[in-house]
Formats: sequence, C-alpha cells, structure tokens
Amino acid sequence: MLTERETRRAIGGGVLALMLVLAFVGIAVLALLLWDAGTSGSRLMTAYTWRILSFTIWQAFLSTLLSVGLALPVALALARRPSFPGRIWIIRLMAVPMGLPVLIGALGLIGIWGRQGIANQTLIALGATQPVSIYGLSGILIAHVFFNLPLATRLLLASLERLPAEYWLIASGLGMKPLSVFRLIEWPALRRVVPGIAGLVYMLCATSFTLVLVLGGGPAATTLEVAIYQSLHFDFDPPRAIALAFLQIGVTAILLALISAFPAPEAWGLTAGRPPRRFDGAGPAAKAWDAIVIAVAAVFLVLPLASIAIAGLRADLVRLATSDIFLKAAATSLGVALTSGLLALGLAIFIINARRAIAQAAPSGRGLKALSVALAGLSSLVLLVPPVVLGTGWFLALRPIGDVSRFAPVLVALVNALMALPFVMRVLGPAVEAHRLRTDRLAASLGLAGWPRIRHIDLPVLIRPMLMALSFAMALSLGDLGAVALFGSSDFTTLPWLVYNRLASYRSNDADGLALILGVICLVLTMIGTAGREKDRRNA
Repeated sequence: MLTERETRRAIGGGVLALMLVLAFVGIAVLALLLWDAGTSGSRLMTAYTWRILSFTIWQAFLSTLLSVGLALPVALALARRPSFPGRIWIIRLMAVPMGLPVLIGALGLIGIWGRQGIANQTLIALGATQPVSIYGLSGILIAHVFFNLPLATRLLLASLERLPAEYWLIASGLGMKPLSVFRLIEWPALRRVVPGIAGLVYMLCATSFTLVLVLGGGPAATTLEVAIYQSLHFDFDPPRAIALAFLQIGVTAILLALISAFPAPEAWGLTAGRPPRRFDGAGPAAKAWDAIVIAVAAVFLVLPLASIAIAGLRADLVRLATSDIFLKAAATSLGVALTSGLLALGLAIFIINARRAIAQAAPSGRGLKALSVALAGLSSLVLLVPPVVLGTGWFLALRPIGDVSRFAPVLVALVNALMALPFVMRVLGPAVEAHRLRTDRLAASLGLAGWPRIRHIDLPVLIRPMLMALSFAMALSLGDLGAVALFGSSDFTTLPWLVYNRLASYRSNDADGLALILGVICLVLTMIGTAGREKDRRNA
C-alpha cells in the first residue's frame, strides 16, 4: 500500500501529466478555432472538402474489407496447422510491418508493385495488358493491406488459439465436417473480435498520412490528413486547412465512439486446462488449401521487405552514411526520438502511478474517479486529434511570433511523444501492474517506500520493460513523417524527411539506401528493447 505522501505525490504527477497534455492539445485546437473561423466555416461545405471526405471514408472501407477479409483465411489456416514448417517464423514475420517505418514499407511496395517491379513484370509475362498501378487508390489499398493484414491476422489467430481444447475433442468425436467446425466453433469465436479489429483497422486507414502522401497519385486520391498538409505546405490556405482539420477530428471522434461501442470479447468458462490439439483439416484438399494460403501471405509480406534490402544494398551506402546531410539528419532524428521517447515514458509513468494511487485511495470520491477515467483516456487523444491536426494548430499558433521552423524540433518531439504514448502504455502498464501485485506485500513487510523501494525492488525488474517501451517509442519517432512534414526544412531535416525528399526529387537510388539504413536503425532499437525476453521465457 502507498503511504499518504506517496499517494498525494502520485496523484499530483497524474494531474500534471493531464494538464500538460490537455494544454498542448487544447492550444492547437484553440488556434484552429480562432484563426479566421468565419472563413473556415464556409470552407466546410465545399465540393472539394466533401470529395476529400468521401475518398477518405471509401478507401478506409475498402482497405478494412480487404485487410480483415484476407486475414480471416490466413488466421484459420495458421490455427489449423500448428506444426506447419516455419510457422513460428511466419507469425514473427507478421510483426515486422507493424514496427516498420511506413515510408520504408512504401518504398518496398514500389519496388515490387511499381511498373518495373516483380509483380507487374510477372503479370505482363503472363499476358496482362494493363499492369497494376502502385499509385492512386490501388496503391493505397495494396499498402494498407500490407501493413494491416498482419495485425488483423495476429489478433484473429489469438482469438482462435484461446478456444478450449475440449471443443476440438467434441468436434472430433462428433465427426464434424469443416463447414460445421467453422459455423459452430470458429466463427462464434471470431465474430466476437472481428468488429473491434475492423474498427481498429478502419481507424488506422482513415488517419493514414505517409502512405497516401507517397502513393496517393494526386488530388483524385487524397485523404483528409494529406489535404491538410497540402493546404498549408503548398497552397498556404489556412481556412481550408482548418475546415479539413475539424472534419478529420469529427471523423476520428465518430470512429472512436463506434469502436468503444463494440462489446469486449467474452471470457471462456472453466476447462480442464488441456493444450489445444486440433483434429480437423486432415484431408489432402484442406492441407493443400492451408499451405497455399499461408505461402501466399508469406510471399506477399516477404517480397517488399526483400526489395528494401536488395535495393538498399545497390546504393552507395558508405557515401550516404558519411555525407554531411545524412549525419545532420541522423543526429536530429536521434535527438528528437530520444526526447519524445523519454517524454512518452515519463507521461506513462505518471499516468500509471496516479491511477494506481486513485485505485488504492479509500474511499475514492467522484473527483478522483473522474480523474482516473480522464487519465485512462489521455493516451487516446492522439487518435482523436491526429499528429497532422496538432501540427496544423501549432503552426497557426506560432506563425504570428515569427519563423515557425525555430520551434520545429520541440514541436515534433512533443507530437511524437503523444503519438507513442498509447504504445508505451501498452508495454509498461501490464508490467507495472504485475510487478506491484508480486512485490507490494514484500515491500510493506520490509518497510521499503519511496526511493529505497524504487532502487532495490522496482528498478531491477521494471528497467527492462521501461527500456522496451523507450526503444519502441524511439523507433516510432525515427520512422515518422507525419509531424515533420509541416516543419521540415533545410535547417530541420530528419531521416524520413530526407528519404522523402530524395524520392520526390527522383533520386530513388539514394532514397533506397537511406531507407535501408533507417530500417536497420529502427530494427536495432527494437532488438535492444526486446533483448533478454526469450531468455526470460526459457527461465520462466
């Protein structure tokens, strides 16, 4: 149990975190409201804004339908084949796109699905007269499926693997056919999670920025976030940008409300605890189908990753890595990433400690309960007000002061910290909760509190999840293009901005090499963050 002083300190830290985040987001939104509000309101109902809104909704719907629809057979096949050769590596492979900087993934997809890519060359050799265009709606859909199919597959597979082993014994004893197994066992489990997964994927696709910026292919394929960026960066039309920003906030608010309305998956009842062992799908046709589905999914994911590596190795990596502009961009990126990672980690610690202190406070008044709810939803603010909208608000707020680029490093670090906060909370929250449950009584019996407890009990155990959360936050910031897109200049260049500039100036060879270097840096950060996890699992 916390002492009264520790409780006050923890709640005070949570209030401070809440006030800082709300102030940062509130100033951005207030700047949007105050900047020529009358003119901006008239821009809300134009044919242009509604065309952008309709395309945003339509491409997100198609992307979600394809991502979740294709993930279903892949998850079913992986669930049926626990001994499939290389299955564990295929599942691990599906985690790579989720941690891959979006810009690098886009370059890999261009290498495969571009006019000279392997996919289109194969289609032409097979007699196709019209190759697949990686630019425009088709390219956006391919890219969204590449990034979101693995996420949907892993979530669906987790739901299937939670099914009690007794279900498969009963199905085998009754001699159920594959269709009956799907209808009576698999689908009831999947339908509990499909709406939530679809909502998550839809949110990711509706707020997509980098993929649409690189692959959009012009005004006909532009989402709200990209249109906001274009309105400020190219046209400098703040009223239109503000109108689009509020449309974006409205869309994300509706999506978040719909996602929160989905019921949580129901917990399974008591079982005998047997490990799942499936007896269905033993026929040759079922085995062939599952093998084809898994192989096609693996190839779809591997080819762009291989393309990134091959194209990057063709570049003059030594020249690129030793150039002044790369060293400057790398130093800027690492500085911003470390700052944003530490900020996200600090905010997460304040939030976690405050919620724990409120939960232990007896009795907990309405004010504290409201504070706990507000802290719980704090990390979702970046979903409600996306990075491009935050950047737009601060751009308008700081423009009367002078050159906005002077504030670029601080603003990008703050926006990236908020963007990383949900992921840091996801990593650190469960670890802290489990550690507290194991050690609270021990610390109380030893009379340890405050810094002595942190030094001798908390840090030795929590340092690893803290480093993991920090490394993930840094990797996310390193690969982000959304926040820096509004503030990037010759004086403030990050690695993703440098890659995008090289790609926009048709220096694709340099872009490929820089993308490979950036990907390796992010991979090294992820490896550092997860170092020792496998050893811990073996020793558990």
